Amino acid sequence: MPNREALKPFLLAFPGPLRDQLVAAVLDGRKVSTSGLLVEYEIEQEELPPVGERSALIDSDGREIAVLEVTEVRVLRLADVGLQHALDEGEGYASVAEWRAGHERFWHSEEMRDALGDPEFTVDDETMIVAERFRVVERIEAGAEG
Repeated sequence: MPNREALKPFLLAFPGPLRDQLVAAVLDGRKVSTSGLLVEYEIEQEELPPVGERSALIDSDGREIAVLEVTEVRVLRLADVGLQHALDEGEGYASVAEWRAGHERFWHSEEMRDALGDPEFTVDDETMIVAERFRVVERIEAGAEG
């Protein structure tokens, strides 16, 4: 078992089928970007990740699956998200409109609204988004014991 320093967790969605789908897309190379709400960072009082930061991709069972490295972080209005970012999310979106509809469903979900502490939370064109790009630098063998 390699001795690695503890890495900050990289969490995609909530545990369950969506996280499983997103983790699989990262591992097979389809997903190289992700989007979050700036308000999430503000609520958590968390700094935006710096380029070069490494973190551990976590699956639905809470296991570290891979080490990711942040290659780009942009903060932009939801209305300014472009097609390349939507495609690079690796979720099969063919247009920005499809990407936005899928993300609005997630961001308007009861689970997300609970996490934000706002049962009425909605996004609009002016909502600030954190667009992150990353690369897999190491795959961690799930369940490998040394």
